[in-house]
Formats: sequence, structure tokens, C-alpha cells
Amino acid sequence: MKSWLEDVRRSSWLVSLLAVVVAFVLGGVLIALTDPDTQAAMGYFFARPTDAVSAGWRAATEAYGAMLRGAIYDPQAATATRQIRPITETLTVATPLIAAGLGVALAFRVGLFNIGAQGQLILGVILAGWVGFRLHLPVGIHLLVAVLAAVIGGALWGGLVGVLRARTGAPEVITTIMLNYVALYLLAYLLTTGAFQREGASNPISPPIDDSAAFPLLLGDSFRLHLGFLVVLVAAAFVWWLLERSTVGFRWRAVGANPAAARTAGMSVSAAYVGVMVAAGALAGLAGAAQLLGTEKSLTGGIAGSIGPDAITVALLGRSRPLGVVLAGLLFGALRAGGVLMQAQTGTPIDIVLVVQSVIVLLIAAPPLVRSIFRLEPRKRRSTDSADGAAPTAERQGAAA
Repeated sequence: MKSWLEDVRRSSWLVSLLAVVVAFVLGGVLIALTDPDTQAAMGYFFARPTDAVSAGWRAATEAYGAMLRGAIYDPQAATATRQIRPITETLTVATPLIAAGLGVALAFRVGLFNIGAQGQLILGVILAGWVGFRLHLPVGIHLLVAVLAAVIGGALWGGLVGVLRARTGAPEVITTIMLNYVALYLLAYLLTTGAFQREGASNPISPPIDDSAAFPLLLGDSFRLHLGFLVVLVAAAFVWWLLERSTVGFRWRAVGANPAAARTAGMSVSAAYVGVMVAAGALAGLAGAAQLLGTEKSLTGGIAGSIGPDAITVALLGRSRPLGVVLAGLLFGALRAGGVLMQAQTGTPIDIVLVVQSVIVLLIAAPPLVRSIFRLEPRKRRSTDSADGAAPTAERQGAAA
């Protein structure tokens, strides 16, 4: 598992870009094959093959054009507000993906396969929701306390995984999967109790959070973009500083590169595992805060959606780098936001978006496959790589000791 993570993380940006290109090409082929005009033209393909090709090209370009307009800018909209709304929707959808992706990527850098962002996010929204609709605090303080509650909830759930790994050697893959289910069913149970269920409601939904606990809207009531997006960008900058400029980050990278060498150099591998999982859980909790306090405003059983699994893809596509995670999160936000208009205007099934995402996952998880498709030379491993120089440094320190 660790060697596979290293292979994915060390792959070049070109491999990630080509994986996205291949995914969109395959998605375009599927759009063409499901288009009625293309299917009709395929009936006489050998008589006039250009008809089928042109019909398929038209279907794919119209679908992707609608997706682009739904994700970035829609010049065909009636008002200026509706024209620029797509980009704000992309940023809104991308916000929790970026935060959760940062948590997954942070664990990847230490050699831990954290697939528990979903559970950590859910614990975050549980605590943030309770603070949001049960405590009635002044404006400013209420939002801060709710966000801190979400971060603490995610940190505790992630820290539990780190402690189990450090003290018992329990694989984080197994424990995170199990804790995801625990968190999911805990939320389902809480929504049936008097403390969380909305008064008079028959379905499992919590009371709405107070306005004082919600993230302020950045562009007014016509848009959903909220302050949480800027908070997540600050978190991404902090994660970059933590990993690349701090002593703690150096120790974490050293453990991720070579735990034995780091231990020889006097670093605590157990403390690194616990610390990074606490930080990863806190970031997933921040994603929950953005989802609840910025967008949903009420707790439901499906509030987490597929953010946790998608965060793994975002981290892999971003090569576990904060900037890469931000860009990958924006891409996935654009796919989701643009898929709605694509389906509405062209009739293309929105499941095509899931196909594109799945192909990206497949290709990102297998860098040699992308290299073989485009006949790229394998990337040579560099012992002096500045991003991964922790292991050689730790080894030198151990030798010196």
C-alpha cells in the first residue's frame, strides 16, 4: 500500500493532466453512444460513416459546452447574476471537497491511507449542528464555536485511528472503514432523538442552525458562495506551511518516507501517526462545517453525500500537495455544478459525470497505465528530491548519531 502511494505521489503533473484528458475523451465517447441521433446514424455506418461521427461529435461537444457553461460562465443566461452564478456554484461545491481532500492528502504524506474522511466529517457536523441549533450565542462567537466544534469532532475521530495504529498496529484502512459506519449510524440514531430531531417533523432532520452560526454569504443572497471557501483556502495555505516549512511537518514527511530511518534519527513514529491523523480529522471536520454551516443549514442522514470518497480522488489527483488538492477540488466542483445544466439542456445523463470521475480514479491509481498509453518514459526516482528529502536526511542523521 505504501509503495503504491509513493508511486502515485511521485508521478508527474503531466500524468495527472493526461488522466483527466483521457477521462473526458472516454466520457465523450459514452455521450455519443447514448445520443439518439448517433445511434440512428450507426444503423447505416458502413454506407455513410461520417454521419455517425459528426452526430457523435455534435452530441459530445454540446454536452461538454453545457457543462462548461454550468460550471464557469453562462453567456446565454438572461441576467448578469445568472451568468456568473455557475462559477460561484463551482466554488461552493468544491469547498468541502478541498478541505476533506487536504485531510486525506496530509495522511498520504505520512504513509497512512486515510479513507475515513466521511466519518470524520460526520462527527464534525454532529457537533457543529448541536452547537448551531442548541446554543444561542452572539454573532461572530457562535460561528467560531460551531466551527471549532466541527474541527474538534473530526480531530477526535481521526485521532482515534492514529492511536489505534500507533498503539496496536491496527491498519488504518480497516479502522477508518469501520468508524465511517459507526459515524453514519450514530448520526441516523441521533436524528431520531429529541435532542436532534426537528419538532413536529416526521422525517429525520434537525432544527435549522441559527443565523448567527452560519457562514456569511460573500456575494449576497443571490449566490450560495460563503465565507467557508476563504477559510478552506487559508487551511490549504496552512497545510503547505506545516508540511514544507515547519519542524513538525519535516518529522511527518520523514516518517512517511522511511519510518525506520526516522526512528533511528530519534523521531517518534507513533507520535507522528497520532498527530497527522488528528490534523487530518480536523480538516475533514472543517469540511463538515463548510457543508453544514455554509450550505445545508440542517442535519440530515445524507448530509455528507459522497464527499469522503471523493476526497480520496481529490487527494490522489492533487498528488497529495495542497495546491494540487485545491485545483483537483475545483475540477470536481466544476463537474458537479456543470453536470446539472448539461443534463437539463442536452438530456445527457448526469451519471456521465460519475463515469468521468471514476475513470480519473482508475488512471490516477495506475500511473504506469497512463505512461503506457502516451508512451511516456517512467519518472526516475531522485534521492535529492526536495519534497521527499526527509528520508535521506533522517538516514544521515541516524548515521551521524
